[in-house]
Amino acid sequence: MHRKFIALIVATAVAITGLSAAPARAGDAEKILGGLAAIALFGAAVHHYDKKKKRERVARQHNRYQPVAPRPLPPRISRYDLPSQCLKQMRGYPGNQPLLKPKCLQKHYSYTGSLPQMCRISFWNGQRNKQAYEPRCLRQQGYRVVHSQY
Repeated sequence: MHRKFIALIVATAVAITGLSAAPARAGDAEKILGGLAAIALFGAAVHHYDKKKKRERVARQHNRYQPVAPRPLPPRISRYDLPSQCLKQMRGYPGNQPLLKPKCLQKHYSYTGSLPQMCRISFWNGQRNKQAYEPRCLRQQGYRVVHSQY
């Protein structure tokens, strides 16, 4: 806005001086050169001001966003994350799907008492009854098996 206004003023001044100019005399050459020098200085000052303003604007844009450090999930949400190291193939279980071992869960998961009993299965492995949790059932109840990051 300011640049256009200043350009309009300068253009108007140049046009008016060109229309009202009388025939050139010997001393007028110095005045014309002085006027051109003044216009050049004025243009250089405007250019310097715009350049300085642009430099400040660019410098501010770099610090707009600060990096955000990841935070751990709150306990009410992270309690639904089951450790993947407890997911094992168990001999004797029909279906050849990996199951979550209860002893491993007790060791690596703090909320084993809150796991749904309907997902706990028992099966005969040829020697004795084994207990385990089905991951598909737990997934349907809102739990998920995740790889530990620690």
